[in-house]
Amino acid sequence: KVGWYNAVLPPAFHLPYPDDTLAFVVLSTPSMFDKALKPFVNKERLKIIRDPVDQCVSHHLSHVKEKFPDQQVDVIFDYEILPNRKPKFLAQTAAHVAGAAYYYQRKDVKLDPWGKKKIYGVCIHPKYGGWFAIRGLLLFPDIQVPFLEQSTPVDCVSTEEKRIELLERFNFHWQDGRYRDIIEVKERYSEEQKAYFATPPADRFRLLGLTREAQ
Repeated sequence: KVGWYNAVLPPAFHLPYPDDTLAFVVLSTPSMFDKALKPFVNKERLKIIRDPVDQCVSHHLSHVKEKFPDQQVDVIFDYEILPNRKPKFLAQTAAHVAGAAYYYQRKDVKLDPWGKKKIYGVCIHPKYGGWFAIRGLLLFPDIQVPFLEQSTPVDCVSTEEKRIELLERFNFHWQDGRYRDIIEVKERYSEEQKAYFATPPADRFRLLGLTREAQ
């Protein structure tokens, strides 16, 4: 429910819907690369592609909207920002309140070792660890769900030591991706997918077999 999200954030970040409004958080799993992105790129090869992942997600969520012709469905993507440069929604907070992934933050560590350093939080999924992404929100303004019960996200990094290790890896060594394997995972990105996301955006087209014309 939108109210779960708004309840844990200051008013500047509230979603402008009644508290009981139904919303879904959309995640992409490791298999998205082969099952969705590559087929999308092959199909759209002759069209203008600016950001393959963002356009692929938009393509699939537009199909979801088509499944509900009698409902208003509002979509907010993870990359969208407001005129004041704030994100339209805080993806990790949304994933946490929906019970999808646990958002580990500095406040989850009792004996904080970082002093005045800025420490960012990170979501960990009980099945995929850090090998997933939060892509957007689907909101159904006409559907109110006052009796929906909130699911608590799985606390899969439950010890103080592991939480410190997670936040250290994410904040100071995020490039090596080791924070993603803070727990045993069922599935992770393929080597091809890792190479794609490790490549500067301007060079990713070549990895997908796209020409500069497509770009």
